[in-house]
Amino acid sequence: MNSGSGTIIMLILMVVIFYVFLLLPENRKKKKLNEMRDSLRPGDDITTIGGIMGKIVSVTDDTVVFETGEDQVRMQVAKWAISTSGRAEAQAKKDAEARKSGGLFGKKKDD
Repeated sequence: MNSGSGTIIMLILMVVIFYVFLLLPENRKKKKLNEMRDSLRPGDDITTIGGIMGKIVSVTDDTVVFETGEDQVRMQVAKWAISTSGRAEAQAKKDAEARKSGGLFGKKKDD
């Protein structure tokens, strides 16, 4: 009876570890990506999952129309096809620099 309960506890512990280390970070990443896609506005620079870069012209609930290059070719893609936004990347870079430069109590350490 004791070895059976130990096995069950180990199995439950493995499921909890799997959830914490694999599923939670993935869910956070998906949530941030959806927030970025919902905050897209005309004028934002974007990159699609296929690597096409351009500037947004219009946004609807499900689609984004953007211009590429100097000849201003317009393309329409689904929102889920947007991988990055220039504004979101700039904000992430700014946040990363703030974390890197902040030492104890937000002050920069002198080396």
